[in-house]
Amino acid sequence: MEKHNYKNPVFFVSAIIVLVLVVLGASKPKKFGEIAGQLFNFTTINFGWFYLLAVFIFVLFLIGLSISKYGKIRLGPQNSRPEYPFFTWIGMLFSAGFGAGLVFWGVAEPMSHFFNTPFQGLEAQTEDAARVAMGYAFFHWGISQWSVFAVVGLIIAFLQFKKEKKGLISTAIKPVVGRNRVLSNTIDSLAVIATVMGVATSLGLGILQMNGGLSSVSDIPKSIWVQMAIAFIMLVTYLLSSSTGLNKGIKWLSNLNLGLCLVLLVYVFFAGPTVFILNTFVLGLGDYLTNFVQYSFRLTPYSGETWVRDWTVFYWAWATAWSPFVGAFVARVSKGRTIREFVFGVLVVPPLIACLWIAAFGGTAIHSDLFNGTQIAEAVDVNAAVALFETYNFLPGTTILSLLSIFLIFTFLVTSADSATYILGSMTSKGSLNPQLFTKIVWGVLITAIAVVLLLAGGLDALQTASLISALPFTIILLVIVVAFIRMIKKEPIPKTVKKNDR
Repeated sequence: MEKHNYKNPVFFVSAIIVLVLVVLGASKPKKFGEIAGQLFNFTTINFGWFYLLAVFIFVLFLIGLSISKYGKIRLGPQNSRPEYPFFTWIGMLFSAGFGAGLVFWGVAEPMSHFFNTPFQGLEAQTEDAARVAMGYAFFHWGISQWSVFAVVGLIIAFLQFKKEKKGLISTAIKPVVGRNRVLSNTIDSLAVIATVMGVATSLGLGILQMNGGLSSVSDIPKSIWVQMAIAFIMLVTYLLSSSTGLNKGIKWLSNLNLGLCLVLLVYVFFAGPTVFILNTFVLGLGDYLTNFVQYSFRLTPYSGETWVRDWTVFYWAWATAWSPFVGAFVARVSKGRTIREFVFGVLVVPPLIACLWIAAFGGTAIHSDLFNGTQIAEAVDVNAAVALFETYNFLPGTTILSLLSIFLIFTFLVTSADSATYILGSMTSKGSLNPQLFTKIVWGVLITAIAVVLLLAGGLDALQTASLISALPFTIILLVIVVAFIRMIKKEPIPKTVKKNDR
C-alpha cells in the first residue's frame, strides 16, 4: 500500500489539474462551457475519422485474439479460477460500464433519432425512421463501445494477474515506448484526468435525470439546488460504500443493480407491447449486423452534415475518455478468466443486455408514438432527461416504475462513483490493489465537485463536451497498447488443455 500519495507525482499533478478545472468552472461557468464546446468541435471535426478507424481496429483485434490459440491463456496463473461468480461479474461490468448511461439513453436515444433522423431524406416519425433509430441505437451501445473498455481491461488484467506487474496504463505501453519516467507519469496523469472527467459526466447526466424523474412524480422543482442536494447525498453514500472495500459495497450494489434492471426489463416487456418489442429486438439485431461495417466507417464529408459527429464520434470519444476507469475496473474483477471468456463476457453479454433494454424501453416509446399518437419524441427533443419518465406515463404503475427507476439510477451512479474512487486510488497509488481510504475520499469529493461545476456551466451540453478533453491523445495510447499487447502475448506459452471453468 502506498503510504504517502502526496509524494506520488501522478496523484499530485492530476489532483491539482482537476482542482484547477473545478475552480475555473466555478468562477467562470459560461467560459468553461464555451471552451469545452470549442474542444469538442476541434476534436470531432478534425479527428472523427481517427476515432472511427481506431474503434474498428479494436473490435478486429479482440475478436481475432479470442478465436486464436492465445484465447486459452488465463488472466492469472494457468490453474487459477474466476474470483467472482458469472452473474456478479456481469453485474460489476454492467454497473461500472454504462448502467446509468443506458437508463438515461435507453429511451432518449432511439426517440432522438426517431425525431431527428440520422439520414437526410429520411422522414421523421415514420415507420422507416423508427427502424433506423432502433438499429443505430443498437450500434452505439453494442460491441464497438465495449471494445474500447476491453482493450484497456485486457492488458491491465494480463499485467496485474499474469505478469504480476503494476496495473497502470504506463506499464502497458513500456514494450513499445520503453522506460521513461516523465512519459509514464504524464500518461498515468492523463488517464486519471480522463477518468475524473468521464465519471463526472455520467454523474451529472444521472443527476439531471433523477431531478427530472423526481419532478415528474412529485412537486420537487427542476433546479440546480435540487441537483446539488442529490450530488451531496450521492457523495455521502458512495464514500460510505467505498469504505467497505471492493468485495462488500461494490459487489452488493452490482448484484442489486443487475437484479433491479432485470425486474424493470421484464415488467416493461410484459406490460408494454410484447410482440412489438420482440419484433423490434430481432429486426434491430439484423439491421445492426447488416449495417455494422457501414455504420462503423460512416462519415459525411460531401454533405457537411453533423449528425455522425454529434452521435457516433461523440460516443467513441466518450468511451475512450471513460476507458481508463472502466478498463481498469473490468481488469480488477476479471482475474482468473481466460482471454476468450473475457472477450466474450465483455463484448457480448453487456451489449446484449443493452440491446434488450433499448428494444423494451425504446420500443415501447416508439410504439406509443407510432400507434397511439402520443408525443414522447417531442418531449425528448425538448428535454432528454425526462425520456424514461414520459414513457412510463403510458404504462400501468407509472409512479412505482418512476420511483424504482430513480432508485436504480441512484444505485448505478453510486456503484460507478464507488468503482471510480477505487480505481483512481489505485492509479494514484502506483497500481496498489488496496488504495488508502483517504485517497479514495479525495477523488470522491473532486468527482462530485467537477460534476456540480459542469451542471453550473451549462447542463447537458457542457457535461457531454467536457468529457472529451483527454479522448484524442488517449486514442493514440490505446493503439499503442494493442501493439504492446501483441508483442507480449507472442512470448507466452500456449496451454495444451483448458479445464472446465468453475462458475
